[in-house]
Amino acid sequence: MIAEDAIAPLEPATEQTTEQTAKPTTERRVLEQRWQVFPAQTAQANHIAEATALSPLLSQVLINRGIYTPEQAWEFLDPETLLLPSPIDEFPDLAKSLEILVAAINTKEKILICGDYDADGMTSTALLMRSLRYLGGQVSYAIPSRMDEGYGINLRIVEEFHAAGGRIILTVDNGIAAYEPIARAIDLGLIVILTDHHDLPETLPPANAILNPKLIRETSPYRGVAGVGVAYILAVCLAQRMGKMQDLTATLLALFTLGTIADLAPLTGVNRRWVKRGLKLLPKSTIPGIQALIEVAGLSEESELKPEAIGFRLGPRINAVGRIADPQIVIDLLTTDDVGVALQRAMQCEETNQLRRQMCEIIETQAVEWCEAQIESGLLDLNKERVLVVIQPEWHHGVIGIVASRLVERYGVPVFIGTFEDKAKKEIRGSARSIPEFNVFEALQFCDDLLDKYGGHRAAGGFSFQANKLRQVKSRLSNYACKHLQPEHLKPLVTVDAQADLADIDLELYAQIDQIHPCGIENPEPIFWTENVTVIDQKTIGQNNAHLKLTVAHTSPSRQGKTVLKAIAWRWGSFHPLPRTLDIAFKPRLNEWRGRRTVEIELVGARPAQSTSQASTSQALPPKQRMGFDLGPAKLKPSLQQSQSHPRHPHHQRSQPPPGKSPYASKRKFKATYPSHLRQQQPQRRLPR
Repeated sequence: MIAEDAIAPLEPATEQTTEQTAKPTTERRVLEQRWQVFPAQTAQANHIAEATALSPLLSQVLINRGIYTPEQAWEFLDPETLLLPSPIDEFPDLAKSLEILVAAINTKEKILICGDYDADGMTSTALLMRSLRYLGGQVSYAIPSRMDEGYGINLRIVEEFHAAGGRIILTVDNGIAAYEPIARAIDLGLIVILTDHHDLPETLPPANAILNPKLIRETSPYRGVAGVGVAYILAVCLAQRMGKMQDLTATLLALFTLGTIADLAPLTGVNRRWVKRGLKLLPKSTIPGIQALIEVAGLSEESELKPEAIGFRLGPRINAVGRIADPQIVIDLLTTDDVGVALQRAMQCEETNQLRRQMCEIIETQAVEWCEAQIESGLLDLNKERVLVVIQPEWHHGVIGIVASRLVERYGVPVFIGTFEDKAKKEIRGSARSIPEFNVFEALQFCDDLLDKYGGHRAAGGFSFQANKLRQVKSRLSNYACKHLQPEHLKPLVTVDAQADLADIDLELYAQIDQIHPCGIENPEPIFWTENVTVIDQKTIGQNNAHLKLTVAHTSPSRQGKTVLKAIAWRWGSFHPLPRTLDIAFKPRLNEWRGRRTVEIELVGARPAQSTSQASTSQALPPKQRMGFDLGPAKLKPSLQQSQSHPRHPHHQRSQPPPGKSPYASKRKFKATYPSHLRQQQPQRRLPR
């Protein structure tokens, strides 16, 4: 496969049509990116197009996703045709789990659900709370404190539940690495059902039953479910076993859909099938909390939701609570049947999310100002250091991971961001985000003797260390980065599916793109590129002029007339004004206004205009670079629980791909919520090395 890896700065044009006075050129940022463009496989794309009635452009997108035959295309477009095996045949401990829960419900034994504070964990908790209550269970829940206790079931939760006369602990979205608390629960005579989807440690906890998709066969369609997916499977099978599925299916599916998309689970296999159903059901959900959340998010007029509505509108309002507030707000929201309580909790989610956004904006502004000042004074040279380490006081631990991702997008280098854990400023706690060619966990491992705690995987991680070691940590990380990164890697990456004329971007193509939804992890939205586009109007918009609104025009060599489209470029305000002539990479977007529907585009990439022959001469990149993040094993420091690598979740069982296989065929989901270093450890107890 030939991929394009072009690095070129965009210098401002001398002549622009704008509605704002441009800043002096010396203060203007230059847009620098790497483009990787899939090679056109015209014959195969035409073959799929003829069989499916899709546009050749969309057929090329399917090929890029690892779908090479018309049969695979039909299965992908209509996931209901996928024949699913029984989950009981796939999950070894599922039958045992059902026996335990049926007996507990019948004998009114106390059941405790131990959840997590991210969207996956909170929706999982709510899903099982609703289903077990509906089935007659005596159920309560516990979620550890993010700031004081960290991720997962802990000894306090176990001891308190035992003291209260509890009998069964059911973990959701956590527990697979919590050996000590689960061993203690077993010693106390409790029964533990562990449901999780995270990587497997070297030694599994001694639970009575473990449900984890990493323990089932690699080709299983259930392999990619998130924590809420495991909870959904357990709840559905339990309701079927007890003959009480009526009135429960739609409720559970709505929560599954919300949690799966918000957790960035791969939208393949059963996830794609069930999410596709759930997106149609969500606007009509009978759960008062979901209706209230939809209302405060401004989506009440939508007849059907798309994944981006959850990923960018609903999910953040839930995740914000887990980051900086009390998860009980979300559990109440999703489990109450009182419309008034639901609306009150939804408003709390809205207020919390607004606060989270403000915190992110403030921290990002402060971080960027610090970086720019360091660069201007000559104290920071990213081309030399190849990694960005930013430590400032009084930043909130719950949101700095989001800011780290934004800094990666801005500067194109791995980012390690942190703040002080204590008022005395003696301990630093932080989060890391990466670029495709840099392994965060290995970098942290390279600093093993300097860190107190750390964990994560290739793309993201978390860490803590003593503040007096900051200089050493920065130096060590820079040394690692210089060994593993070349200067050409230090540019933001844009992966492009196919070249298209702007004339191709119409309502018919948009309707076809809708057929490949839901898009998300392992099935990203299509990105097209067009050469020699003219910017005929542009202006900055939004708070602090953060975004660009443009009008662009293109004349195709093979068609008559000029095509003019409106465009938006989020967070590109500092690149204003863009040059007059560009190659652009973009996603089609639908604009609806007063009953009129038009297609616009969202810019994700831009570079100096170059001919097609120039664009096709780049050398191919190694497969792992082409595919972006290759999420290898998520491991932890020896003082923590150790994780192992896990095989990729396949979309379906497919034939061998032709030369130029899709990078998405081997991409895996990763946990992006902060703090990832607390996801598989007991944070207040450090074992000897």
